[in-house]
Order: sequence, then C-alpha cells, then structure tokens
Amino acid sequence: MSEENKNIIEEQEEEKSFDFAKIWGDLKKHKKLFYKVLPITFVVAAIITLSMPNYYNCTVKLSPEMSTSAKGSSGLAALASNFGLTLGNGGSGGMGTEALFPTIYPDLMNSIDFKISLFPVMIKLEPEEEGDSVRTMTYYQYLKDEQKKTWWSSAIGGTMKFLVGLIKSKEPEVDKPFDPFRLTKEQDEIVRALDKKVVCDVDKKTMVITIDVTDQDPLVCATIADSVKTRLQNFITDYRTSKVRVDLEYNKKLYAETKERYEKARQEYAEYMDANHDVILYTVRQKQTDLENELQLQYNAFQQVAAALQAAEAKVQEETPAFTTLQSATVPVKKAGPGRAKICLVFLFLAFLATAAYVINKEGDLKPMLGLGN
Repeated sequence: MSEENKNIIEEQEEEKSFDFAKIWGDLKKHKKLFYKVLPITFVVAAIITLSMPNYYNCTVKLSPEMSTSAKGSSGLAALASNFGLTLGNGGSGGMGTEALFPTIYPDLMNSIDFKISLFPVMIKLEPEEEGDSVRTMTYYQYLKDEQKKTWWSSAIGGTMKFLVGLIKSKEPEVDKPFDPFRLTKEQDEIVRALDKKVVCDVDKKTMVITIDVTDQDPLVCATIADSVKTRLQNFITDYRTSKVRVDLEYNKKLYAETKERYEKARQEYAEYMDANHDVILYTVRQKQTDLENELQLQYNAFQQVAAALQAAEAKVQEETPAFTTLQSATVPVKKAGPGRAKICLVFLFLAFLATAAYVINKEGDLKPMLGLGN
C-alpha cells in the first residue's frame, strides 16, 4: 500500500514538473510567429512614439533668507524633519512669526490666483523655418493654440467636439477676462494643464526651493521658469514687507503733514519778525515768544517724525528677504522626453511575453507549470 502511494506521488510530481528543454523547443518551433509579431509590434510602437511631441525641462533652485525666528529654530526643524515631523507654531523659537514658511510655497504655486498670474506673460516662439518671423504672444494663447497633441488625442477630441456640436447649438466664443472666482471651461482646462507643467518642491531640511517647468518649446520652458521664480520672489517679498510698508506709508503721511505745519509756523514767525523788528512793545514781544514756542514745537514734532520715517524705511529694507539663486533658468538643449527607445523596448518585451504565453499554452506546457495536470 505504501509503494502504491509512493508511485502515485511520484507520478503527480512528474505531472507538476515541466521540461525547460521542451518549452524552448516549442518556442523555437513557432519562431515564425515571433518573426511576424515582433516586427509588427515595433512598427506600431514606432508610430505611437513618433506621434508623441518632444518636451523639455528647466529647473530653477532658490535659497530664501529665513526670518530671525526661523533661523533660530532651523536646526531643530531639520532634526525633526529627519523623523518625518514638522514643527508648528508652538515650536521653540517661534516659527509662528513666519506665517509664510517655505514648506507652503508649493501650495501657493498650485493656487488658481498664482497660475492665472502666468497667463499674461509674454513669450517668444522661434521661427520653425528660415525666413519666418519671431512670433510673440501671451502664455495663455500659447497653451490654447500652440500645443502639439498625439494623433489619437486629436482624433478623440475632434470627435467629441463634433458630437457635442450636434447635440448643443454652438455659441460664439467671447474672450472673457481672467476671473479666479469664475473661470470658463477653457480657462479651467488650461489651469489644470499647468499642474503638470509647473511644479514646485521644497527640501524640508535645507529649505531649498526647486521649480521645475516642462514644456514643448525650450525657449518657452526657460522663460516661464524665470517668470515663476520672479513672481514667487515678488509675492514673498510683498507678504514679508506688507505690514512695514503700511507703517512706512503712514510715516510718510505724518512727515508731509508735520513738515507743512513746521514750514507754516516758520513763515508766520519770519513775517511777524520782519513787520515788527523795531517795535519794543510787550505785546509784540509776547506774540514773538508765542510764535517762537510754536515754531520750536513744530520743529521738534517734525524731527521726531523724520526720525520715525527713517526707521520705517530701514525696517522695510530689513524685512525685505534676499534670495540666493542656486540654479538659474537656462534654455534646455536636450529634450527630456519622450524616451522613444525605452517605450519601443517595453512594447517588444510585452509582445514577446504575450506570444510566448500563447505558444506555451497552445503546446500544452502551461498546465504542468500551473500544476493542473491532465
């Protein structure tokens, strides 16, 4: 009984085992099928990849100046970031005074307001052929009319527009101003496209800002990268200096008012002294003393406001952040993609696997591999 069980087990193991030599022989037997499938796959992959437009990438890196409170806690923040933690406003050293911390810059650039601010940027398109003139347009017009698409996406888009046109009556297109509160369908599509074209990342340890811009035109790519860097710097500068600039404007207003009062008091005193320089009456002297006191009072107020104005101007300069450009925007020479060779290799590999699986299944080699038996 034990020998019979042993024989049964051996037979089952033989059924479950598979012969690599037989599988290789079966693949060689159907080599003509591979000769047909792989070239066809290569041609299809080539057609697909050649229809994909080239795109370029431009990277800009900035190192922003941190506020005094942020500097005091930068070491602790870097240590906490190693463990995946971020210090909040309650951290020692008080990051709360720096409300616009660099880690929220990506969220800022993802805002609709920031993206719409890029639409009026003027860009230049180099002539495609000799003799053509350089074209200048806004970035919005470029994204709307100059983007190259694959043939299948163009076909699908054209078909959808045709079907929608049959159902709905076509309304005349009217150029509307960019209103972040209420975008048109076309504007919303372009804003969504910018999610992939303009990307911002911040290193939590070093606080280095990295701006990556991807576009089909290398000159446009570098232009937008530089424009994004400038707009981000301006926004941060306006935010950091907003309060001190309000104080500066108030001090300028006070300075103008006190200067006017001081000059008026000085003019009155001078006119009175010219008219009464030989008069020795006590009433005249009393009036002279009052004018002198008023002049001195206005002069002291003017001096104080002038000192406050100088302090406010120095405060604006102190609060204005400095940015160190670690990597400037340059026009890329080599394209970033698509990797046509890699895509073709992936297609060929998948086609080879699919064909091999078909041959193995046809020759009955798949069942032993899966342990299904006869």
